[in-house]
Amino acid sequence: MRYEDLLLKQPLESATYKEDSEFVITQVRKILDRQKETGDDKIIINQNLKMGLPLENINKIAGPMMEAWADEVFAGIRDNMDNDYHLINVEAQERLGMADIILQFRKGNTVLTGNVDVKATADDIPNSGKGPNITSFSRIRTAYVRDPDFMFVILSIKHKVYVQKNAGTGLMDGIMEVSDYNVYDLKFISDADINYNPALGTGQIQIKDIHYVSYQYRTTWEMCQLLDYKYLHSSRRTIEDFYREASKNGWIK
Repeated sequence: MRYEDLLLKQPLESATYKEDSEFVITQVRKILDRQKETGDDKIIINQNLKMGLPLENINKIAGPMMEAWADEVFAGIRDNMDNDYHLINVEAQERLGMADIILQFRKGNTVLTGNVDVKATADDIPNSGKGPNITSFSRIRTAYVRDPDFMFVILSIKHKVYVQKNAGTGLMDGIMEVSDYNVYDLKFISDADINYNPALGTGQIQIKDIHYVSYQYRTTWEMCQLLDYKYLHSSRRTIEDFYREASKNGWIK
């Protein structure tokens, strides 16, 4: 059996997909720019430890904290129906969901949906953000087949953590501050930035460095082919494995 002999479905995205993706990415970036400009880019942790937080371990909880911060930022803007970002709906997803937050924006007479995966990385840890798992191979491959306009957005947030004396309590507050951010569509990052890790189920799609990526525009079908290439070039995967996943998930005509 050869990959070339399989009659795979070839998803076709809307003619406006690239423009729609850029619109969503731009709106998310503008929202984060606003938070930075207004100084509303910190999480303050009030606690009763006189010596402050154990900073060497704080990054273990920083990820969920930053996800919660992002959700609150977007929800706060959505609550203003006349907001400048055309954001009309925000839905936080369950822990094992494909995305962390679903954002919907109005663009003319259409509603665009971005499935946002929030990735928090520490500014002071050299290898933080290198090769994180993004989503499972079969899950994202199936999403693109079922909806060629499926938009999977990576929101990479770099943060720094420090302590600051609270004038009211005299104790040391922990501060998590956003130091940098990047937003991009998974479909449009370069071949070299995407890796495949065969561990965990059908394997995980990884990004070489979550915060620094190169862009490469491609169609949804080209993205599916790239994912297939990464999968099949793993020493732990065979064409029979691929055929089983393709049959189970409806990738074959």
